[in-house]
Amino acid sequence: LISVCVATYNGERHVAAQLASILRSPRVGEVLVSDDGSTDRTLAIVAGLADPRVRVLAGPRAGLIRNFESVLAAARGEIVFLSDQDDVWLDGKVDAMLAALEGADLVVSDCEVVDDALRTLHPSFFALRGSGPGLLKNLLRNSYLGCCMALRRSVLERALPFPADVPMHDWWLGLVAERWGRVRFLDRALMQYRRHGGNASSTAQRSAARWTRQLAWRWALARRLLARSGARP
Repeated sequence: LISVCVATYNGERHVAAQLASILRSPRVGEVLVSDDGSTDRTLAIVAGLADPRVRVLAGPRAGLIRNFESVLAAARGEIVFLSDQDDVWLDGKVDAMLAALEGADLVVSDCEVVDDALRTLHPSFFALRGSGPGLLKNLLRNSYLGCCMALRRSVLERALPFPADVPMHDWWLGLVAERWGRVRFLDRALMQYRRHGGNASSTAQRSAARWTRQLAWRWALARRLLARSGARP
């Protein structure tokens, strides 16, 4: 079974297009939409799709990281994809990611960075971010983009539950896979990554956090990886 985990919150503008692009693949077995308390028409739009593969979950209402933690824990698939509410998957994404996973535990693909109207801002997120594998490289500068990731259940078993102080879910998942698994960066744009004023994360942009805060994030991640090493064989 292939699961797609989607975190939503007031996503009425783009969620229909995103889910339609995901559901075009017949290989997707379930799409879990964890809604974190939307007050707009997000839930009505999702219900209107009337696709039996779509299942709506009540999010924990504790922010993006905990919403993803909750929906990932509910996934039943051996292979799990992460998805934001406002991007567009390109045809062939699922097949290409599954092929790449034959030799890896976590795959992250490139994507085209677009604006609200899907006009190209950057043809390659990898080029923009300097993306690539490596535990130390990604501890220092995260290049893991959750909406471009697919992973095996073995990664989730090691990564869940998320530590209380991880700065972002995709950063933690990527580092866990680097530490205990095989990681592949797929140099192919397989989706359109929409950047607009309502994005929940700012991975494609320079962090506005103070350097002391950024240092604290990396120290927390390193400590949690060490602690997780001792907790499990």
